[in-house]
Amino acid sequence: MDTSHPYPSESLAIRLVPDPVLRRRARPVTSDDAETVRGLVPRMFASMYAAPGIGLAAPQVGVSLRLVTIDLMPDNRPAPMVLVNPEIVAASEATATREEGCLSLPGQYADVTRPAQVRVRYTDLDGVRHDVEADGLLAVCLQHEIDHLDGVLFVDHLSPLKRNMLLRRLAKEQRQKRDGG
Repeated sequence: MDTSHPYPSESLAIRLVPDPVLRRRARPVTSDDAETVRGLVPRMFASMYAAPGIGLAAPQVGVSLRLVTIDLMPDNRPAPMVLVNPEIVAASEATATREEGCLSLPGQYADVTRPAQVRVRYTDLDGVRHDVEADGLLAVCLQHEIDHLDGVLFVDHLSPLKRNMLLRRLAKEQRQKRDGG
């Protein structure tokens, strides 16, 4: 098993609910942001791998830019993706339900129903446009991370009762952790 990562770097603190940056719509990345983005990407991957997670949106590290890092580690090998200004351009009518969690809501999981397939358009770090057709885990991950760019959390796809139970449990766990209990 290859556990080395292509982006060894200093990690960033992952913002937790109820941090307001998680509820803001992130602004598009422009050419003026190139240097910021190039410095941020390795640190986002370091944070994501250390968590550990498979996807991270820039707002989760306190940067309100439309930037996502993903690595599903197929066959336990790094396969990093960087998506600049990603957008869902097509989604299937067919849906799939899968358990989701989030680095900004540690330890909280719930079944979320989303479109089973999506087509996402994005730009890479070199400014090249790509379209990716995805299903399964990649489709879920892309939708989850793009939601973050719009200030949407996976719990927003749950019923109010389930969402409130989960958020109350998270708040209680964070309080206990903070208070040393």
